[in-house]
Amino acid sequence: MTELSDEELVARVVTSSDGRAFEVLVRRHQRRVRNWLRQLTRDAAYADDLAQDVFIVVWERAYSFAGKGSFAAWVMKVAYNHYLQARRKRGVPLVFGTDAEDVAPDGQEWPDVAKMLAVVGPDERLVLTLCFAHGMSHGEVAEVLDMPLGTVKSHVQRGRAKIRARFGVPDSRECGSGRE
Repeated sequence: MTELSDEELVARVVTSSDGRAFEVLVRRHQRRVRNWLRQLTRDAAYADDLAQDVFIVVWERAYSFAGKGSFAAWVMKVAYNHYLQARRKRGVPLVFGTDAEDVAPDGQEWPDVAKMLAVVGPDERLVLTLCFAHGMSHGEVAEVLDMPLGTVKSHVQRGRAKIRARFGVPDSRECGSGRE
């Protein structure tokens, strides 16, 4: 079953409430969702709680995945929306990525990333993190953040330019896999 695509697994979840198919989807996407939520919350335990809630929402709303774009981007959008909703309920202002070390998708810490992200604005921070730390394409980032593709590209360009100017970082042309 692990060789099936995300879309095939989602179809099994939707049509027959296949728990094993859902388990494969969770295993495939759990690390990325947890790391993203940890970056957003700066609280590993809280992020893990949110991630569990996210996958409950994914189970309940799998039928709403229309197959437009990637399932990974759809899950990250669910996670981001869930995070925003939790922040509003708690009355906590939105702050992202400037006060602690960031965690790469493989769980390794990137100590200089927080300093670099501190020189860009909050939207640029979100976009750059999804592109470079989570390997998402511009189109996937636009889907996750509900942002026009051109705006995502502008945030990437401006953010990279600010980081290059401040830290002398060489230019890297690709965001995620380079796909739009």
